[in-house]
Amino acid sequence: MVDFAVFIYAKGILMKALLSVLAVISSLWAGDVVSYKQMSLELATVIAQEAVKTCRERGYQVSAVVVDRSGNLQVALRDVYASRFTTEIAQRKANTVILSGTDSGVFRKNREDIRQELNHIDGIIVMEGALPVISGGTLLGAIGVSGAPGGDKDASCAEAALKTVEDRLVFASDE
Repeated sequence: MVDFAVFIYAKGILMKALLSVLAVISSLWAGDVVSYKQMSLELATVIAQEAVKTCRERGYQVSAVVVDRSGNLQVALRDVYASRFTTEIAQRKANTVILSGTDSGVFRKNREDIRQELNHIDGIIVMEGALPVISGGTLLGAIGVSGAPGGDKDASCAEAALKTVEDRLVFASDE
């Protein structure tokens, strides 16, 4: 009978030890799957449409491209008379925002020392005209605009577009 009691006691200790080991292992794996915020196609489309609309109202034919936080294309719009090259340039500007985490004009000024080298990276062009899309301090993506006579004008259209969805971005940060 004593042997059975010792067996039950040892089994209890072994089970507690096993559960402790499993708890430690599962906590090590807890970060293996992550969640992140991503803007919807609908929001990305509105941002691109508003940028093109704003530039058109100002007399510029442009392309507007929205990329996600990884630099993947979400939306690309080219106005009727905008050159086909403006779409690629807008996307490359937006990718510069993803690379740098800041607006492309600021990045251009801060990294003028290596701008030419950066422009040799596939998918990047260090020019003014792209802004980050941020919600609650989280980078959701970027909008790039190209086709206006100057990157400052491209950036201004992008900024106006982001202003139109400002409430949506603030509201989304609370979710």
